[in-house]
Amino acid sequence: MRIAAIIPVGTLEGAKTRLAGTLDAEERHDLVEDLLARTVASALAAERLDDVLVISPDPEVLTRSAEMGARTLRQRSDGLNAGLTEGRADVIAGGAEAILVLPIDLPFVTADAVSTLLELPPDDAIGSVVLVTDRHGTGTNALALRPPGIIDFAFGPGSRARHRAAAEAAGATYTEVGGPLTVDLDTPEDLVFVEAAETERLGVG
Repeated sequence: MRIAAIIPVGTLEGAKTRLAGTLDAEERHDLVEDLLARTVASALAAERLDDVLVISPDPEVLTRSAEMGARTLRQRSDGLNAGLTEGRADVIAGGAEAILVLPIDLPFVTADAVSTLLELPPDDAIGSVVLVTDRHGTGTNALALRPPGIIDFAFGPGSRARHRAAAEAAGATYTEVGGPLTVDLDTPEDLVFVEAAETERLGVG
């Protein structure tokens, strides 16, 4: 089965504005650059991925991603779900039979964590939806679809419930996966949580 990852990225300038009270503009820019590099590297190192596509309206993002070895696509539409739809059309044209949507705000992303999401349920007549919820249990931190168009994208507040309902309506097998990708980084509270978790993982303090 040919599996493609789609990594959607906004612009580096002005990114993570919800962290503005904690990090200045340069620090937020550096943070997003680091998250982008970490995510692309993890996807490229995941053995079962046949294609890694970064879609973004930002030429700097596309240049950096291409330098790391990812394919890139300039986003022409507005918004995350519209951009993902563009990316999905591109990878389907390249022969993808399943896709993994992998946002870049997952600080504990690794190749092993990505590979876990690629252990799709056994093939059946309809398809499958594998979802990683956020640590609050309401959002979607990653999404694997087989076939790629089994459901529409519904990212945004409350997306876990929308994606689950869409999977059920489509008759697809729906699976939720835990692990390190349940941690995302978007708010000052997330930053505190991530820093504490990183300290604990490293055995510091």
